[in-house]
Amino acid sequence: MNKLIAISGGIGSGKSIISHILLYMGYPVYDCDSNARRLIDNSTSIKQAICSSLGTECISDDGTLDRGVVGRIVFNNPDKLQVLNSITHAAVKDDIRLWHQNQSARLSFVETAILYQSGIDKMVDAVIEITAPFDTKVQRIMHRNNIEYQDIVARINSQNYSIDTPHANVYTILNDDIHAVMPQLINILGKLV
Repeated sequence: MNKLIAISGGIGSGKSIISHILLYMGYPVYDCDSNARRLIDNSTSIKQAICSSLGTECISDDGTLDRGVVGRIVFNNPDKLQVLNSITHAAVKDDIRLWHQNQSARLSFVETAILYQSGIDKMVDAVIEITAPFDTKVQRIMHRNNIEYQDIVARINSQNYSIDTPHANVYTILNDDIHAVMPQLINILGKLV
């Protein structure tokens, strides 16, 4: 049986590092962010829905989605973020199902920053939650992205989500630049198989 495991955690937590390690180890990994971009870029109906809901300024003159404009709109407005997510989540979840059906490995992984908000938690057998201290996340984001502090805080806060009933099988990796992540990951993989 092919188990589907979520790799989750907020922006700057280090999900991508874990995903890259798993890819290097030969595991299939579905990246929700890049696949959502692909789905949006290839779908006129998704772009039209975003434009209708968030404003015409979200679409560039060349017909592509202006992600900078969309980011400024949604990361400072929880209601508009929810609208954007409702437009994209269904398409991403359908794409994950198709992708997962074509995997033959015992474990397949899906990387997502918004596990519960998207409903992906209901699709997976277990969750690997990547955590990091707030200041560490801010420094990572400042280092890799060219965005200002208040925008970083808005993005981190937009992903904060409390859930009454978390997934039944959650494993945690502390990615604080002090504790090595590889031994933590190997330990979790041993439990998952």
